[in-house]
Amino acid sequence: MAKGSKLAIYGALAANLGIAIIKFIAAAFTGSSAMISEGIHSTVDSGNSLLLLLGISRSQKAPDVEHPFGYGKEIYFWTLIVAVLVFALGGGMSLYEGISHLQNPTPLKDPTWNYIVLFISMAFEGGSLLFAIREFNKKKGIHGFWKEVRLSKDPSLFAVIYEESAALTGLAIALLGIFLGHYFNNPLFDGAASILIGLLLVFVAVIMVVESKNLLVGESAQLDIVKGIYQLVNNEPNVFSLYYPVTMHLAPNEILLAMDVQFKKEITIQELNETIHKLETEIKALYPDVKKIYIEANNLSGRKLITP
Repeated sequence: MAKGSKLAIYGALAANLGIAIIKFIAAAFTGSSAMISEGIHSTVDSGNSLLLLLGISRSQKAPDVEHPFGYGKEIYFWTLIVAVLVFALGGGMSLYEGISHLQNPTPLKDPTWNYIVLFISMAFEGGSLLFAIREFNKKKGIHGFWKEVRLSKDPSLFAVIYEESAALTGLAIALLGIFLGHYFNNPLFDGAASILIGLLLVFVAVIMVVESKNLLVGESAQLDIVKGIYQLVNNEPNVFSLYYPVTMHLAPNEILLAMDVQFKKEITIQELNETIHKLETEIKALYPDVKKIYIEANNLSGRKLITP
C-alpha cells in the first residue's frame, strides 16, 4: 500500500474530527438541522477513516497456511463496511433529522456561526480533497480523472475522494439551506437541506458498495494491463499461441496472473524454462503490480510441459 494513500486518509481524519466538533457546537447555538446533519456526516467520515486505516493494516499481514495469497482483500472488506456506515448512519440519520425538522420546524437563530463554520469546513475539506487528488494523480492512467477514480483498485484513495467530494457538496447544500431559511424566514429550507444531504450520502454509499463488491468478488486488472501482457507474451518467438490472460486483484497493488500458453513443438525443457523466466521478468518489469504469475505450458500436440 502506497504511503500516499495513508497520508490522504490521515489528512481526511484530522480534518473531519475538527470539523465535526465545531459543526455540533454551531448547531447547538443556532438550532440548524442542516448543521446537525453536517456534524453527523463529519463524525461518520472520521470513523470511516479509522476503518480504512484498520483495513490497510490488516491487508498487509503476511500469507499463511489458511490464506496463501495473503490478506490483501481485507481493505476491500473494510471499504464495504465504510460504505454501509455512510448509507446507514450518514444518510439515514441525515434523512431522519431533515424529516423531523420538516414535521416540527424550529425557528433559526443568528446564522453567523453557521456561516463561519461552513466556510472553515469548506477550507479544510477542500484541502483534504486536493491532497487526495494529488496522491491519486501520481499513479492514475491515461483516462479522464473520474473514469480513473471509477477504475481505481485502491479504496484508500477513491473512498477519500468520494467522501470529500460529498462533504464539499453537502456543505454547499447546507450553506444554501441556511441562507434561504433566513432570507425567507422559513425553517423548512433548513430541513430540506438536511434531506438533500442525506440523499447525497446514500448516493455516494451505493457507488462505494458497488466498487467494493466488484473488488471483493475478484475484479480483473485494468484492460490496458491485460492487453499489454497479451501482446508481450504473444510476441515471444517461442510462443505459438495463448489464451487471453486471466487476472485478479488480490490487493490494490497486487495482481494475480494466470496464462494458458501453447509453445512451439520443437522447444526443449531448458528453452521452456528460460522462456518462462524471461516472460515473468519482462511482465513484472513492465507491470510491477503483477506479483504472482502462473503459466500452464503446452506444446503444439496439446501435451502439457512440466517444468522442474
